[in-house]
Amino acid sequence: MQIVSCPSCGAEVTFRSHASVMAVCEYCNTSVLKGADAVKDMGKMSAVLEDYSPVQINTSGVLGGRQFTVVGRIQLQYSAGMWNEWYLLFDDGTNGWLGDSSGQFVVTTVRQTSGALPSFDSLSPGSFTTVDNRRYTVAEVRTAQCIGGQGELPFKVGEGWQAKVADLRDGGSFATLDYSDDDVPTAYTGVSVTLESMQCQLLRDDDEIRRTTGRHRGKLTALDCPSCGGPIQYLPGLTSALLCPSCHAQLDAASPKVQVLQAGERLEAMRPSLELGAMARMNQQEIRVIGFMVREDDEGTRWNEYLVYGARSGFSWLVETDDGWSRATVMSEWPQWEGGDYARQDKASFKKLYSYGARVVYAAGAFNWRVQAGDTVYVTEFEQGQVRLAAELAREELTWSRSTPVPYDQLKALFGASMRGKEPAPKTRPGSPKSLAKKAIMIMLALNLVPILLSFRGAFFYNLFGVLAIFLPALFIESQDKDK
Repeated sequence: MQIVSCPSCGAEVTFRSHASVMAVCEYCNTSVLKGADAVKDMGKMSAVLEDYSPVQINTSGVLGGRQFTVVGRIQLQYSAGMWNEWYLLFDDGTNGWLGDSSGQFVVTTVRQTSGALPSFDSLSPGSFTTVDNRRYTVAEVRTAQCIGGQGELPFKVGEGWQAKVADLRDGGSFATLDYSDDDVPTAYTGVSVTLESMQCQLLRDDDEIRRTTGRHRGKLTALDCPSCGGPIQYLPGLTSALLCPSCHAQLDAASPKVQVLQAGERLEAMRPSLELGAMARMNQQEIRVIGFMVREDDEGTRWNEYLVYGARSGFSWLVETDDGWSRATVMSEWPQWEGGDYARQDKASFKKLYSYGARVVYAAGAFNWRVQAGDTVYVTEFEQGQVRLAAELAREELTWSRSTPVPYDQLKALFGASMRGKEPAPKTRPGSPKSLAKKAIMIMLALNLVPILLSFRGAFFYNLFGVLAIFLPALFIESQDKDK
């Protein structure tokens, strides 16, 4: 450990890691560069935006039997959102990074690789690449700006510093290729984790988050749209991309003063089946509907998606289609899929159902990334029993989600009067008992028509009676399907 004096204000600045070359003074935000004999003032570093993350400097935990401590942080922003990278110091003197994005966490450490690594421009989401003889799917390729720093860091970071990174996945394994300093990337490998699995200590609690953000964690707060004056509900420190339900203006709530990014047009009011701001208790925790989207596929079929947030469960989606409701969550452990008709997850095989383009028609409320009408992704869906997996490919990233059906009656009981939609009529599935029964009856009907056409004598009335005996039950089954 090395303690130096800040060249700007004189406060103590601590370097706990020998690998750290820079630290941000916690009192005046001066970037302090560590040299062999002295320290140098590198100018002011922007303060980090305190968000909902429970991680903070001095948070500790255990990974793979090794204890670690969080000693630094950089905050990065790209075109659609932002995320944190926490600098970790392990008890054996090595270091690593804890990626923190929308409640999902990955830990990576530097890896010395053999063989050539791909160039940044050659990578695209959904493609494949190899690192140390391991085949990965490219998940994200983006260039981000550093907007803030805190604590110790292993490299010089200043105003305008850019991170050029590509994130790769193979099941639960994770890799990052960092092209920030050179065309030849630095490779990091690691795994998806949770704070609970790492036994994290000294996390920020609700009181600390209230003190640093000025709002209680997870509390919905209303503001007036600067464009039209309409009210908008959002989660401070959690959702910074806002869309006014009244005038559809795009707003940025990541700064102290909410800014209008793009003026919108007043659209015809859309009445979602589930109100924005609706609250319910699910799995012994409170959840809220914070965002609403209408999307459509290539054929013009539309469906509704509701972004839901819970303090412990994080973000998930309630999806409303003509066939019913389902709940979807983003997957941290990806399926194995090589582009064929099957994807494998947890030793189960999921059969490919559809591939289609999905476009955002309308969006309102608060989101943990920037969304607007016209955003398009390419979706591939898979099914195994009642479970569905969906791969969504955008220009900068590929994501996987897992969804299961949710009965309408259950949602109605949870959300009460906030649930305004009607229960969708179930469709008879090909291969269901009723469908098979109707097919069998129609075949028997056709066979009975033959003697009717060939004979108009004494057997006519008997044949007609037999036909009616078969045809009327078919009509009854059809009417039962339509009534439900």
